[in-house]
Amino acid sequence: MPFRSINPATGKEFFRAEGHTAEQVDAILDDAAAAAPAWRDQALAERTELLRRVARVLRAQRDELARLATLEMGKLKAEARAEVEKCATACDYYAEHAGAFLTDEAIATDASDSRVVYQPLGTVLAVMPWNFPFWQAIRCAAPALAAGNTVLLKHASNVPQCALAIERVFAEAGCREGVFRTLLIGGDAVADVISDPRVHAASVTGSDKAGRAVAAAAGEQLKKSVLELGGSDAFIVLEDADLDEAVAWGLKSRFQNAGQSCIAAKRFLLHRAIAEEYLERFVDGAEALAPGDPQDDATTLGPMARNDLRDELHAQVEDAVTQGARVATGGRPLAGPGAFYAPTVLDRVTPDMRAWSEELFGPAASVIRVEDAEHALVIANGSPFGLGGAVWTQDLERGAALARRLECGAAFVNGMVKSDPRLPFGGVKDSGYGRELSRHGLLEFVNAKTLWVG
Repeated sequence: MPFRSINPATGKEFFRAEGHTAEQVDAILDDAAAAAPAWRDQALAERTELLRRVARVLRAQRDELARLATLEMGKLKAEARAEVEKCATACDYYAEHAGAFLTDEAIATDASDSRVVYQPLGTVLAVMPWNFPFWQAIRCAAPALAAGNTVLLKHASNVPQCALAIERVFAEAGCREGVFRTLLIGGDAVADVISDPRVHAASVTGSDKAGRAVAAAAGEQLKKSVLELGGSDAFIVLEDADLDEAVAWGLKSRFQNAGQSCIAAKRFLLHRAIAEEYLERFVDGAEALAPGDPQDDATTLGPMARNDLRDELHAQVEDAVTQGARVATGGRPLAGPGAFYAPTVLDRVTPDMRAWSEELFGPAASVIRVEDAEHALVIANGSPFGLGGAVWTQDLERGAALARRLECGAAFVNGMVKSDPRLPFGGVKDSGYGRELSRHGLLEFVNAKTLWVG
């Protein structure tokens, strides 16, 4: 199948590449299998040195790589640069800490020596999305490579240049042949790759539909999988919140990356005592966003990545309006070329609307009024998703207690949900299972083996 790059700001195609044939895929899998034993046995210091070199290449090519993300999926230039820098930071993090994470764990038993040793599984297939085209791939690859696995990247079909650029970065950093490769294949070929005996595990970041398909394929083969899927994060603002901070961070969390983030704030649960004031200020901030060319520094809201994604978001918005929601601002595609959608705030969203239970993957926020903290918790946990959540209150003890009760993988108090290499990242329920980042993410793709010496 051909892979095309279509600039979402203009709607014009500017790159095309043919996908890998079955013979080419087979050769790449052979290369990964051939490289795996030597990479597994490579001294840890040499594996982590590769990550340091990758970080240096990423920083040296930051602007060039950022421009690819901007052109292929519409990310604002500043956001794209920050994404590349975050990738370099993650590589540095695992270069520094992988040794401690992989150190044998001695455990006293009746043996003369008993311990847990951590050994790589083999080759990991990384099925990654377009919304953070560099970060998602590096977030998976850096810990897997540090642990001694080889990695195959199957990227989203609309960011082929980013996918090829990541492979080039590893090659320029001196990565040995077969240790990291990109597969230009469609989603319909993923199950066959997972079933191949040369592949030992799979990681997917994407929709719950994609996650279920990968989990089914991996489960059929009894292979390890990690799923980081969609989210509909609750952003709870209580009556004693600092509204200046809560509004500012709410706007950033909802509208950065044109709202196309799994951990973006999507459901704004506002205490009735502050709901009107918060809503007024939030709408003012949304209306102040400047849609436009994401390469222009003056632009503060880029396009959505594809027209079909914009159309799906609009269908969800229209459903809410039909069911009685009030459009506080936006609610429509923007005229002209490109996949632009007006920053949108839906007020008085109710359970019979798609916007209540589905993920809004674009620049649209759902506002729900709540009576108190307990009411907010019931609504927040009533979602089929469980990726992240945020609580805003000046009573930190109260906020932490409430955050502990949120059914999600990451709960923040007076902060925007974000990923950090130092902390585990992942969700529960329809947001998937397993963890990325931190020590937990590195250990997902190792064999924690008991070694007992009598």
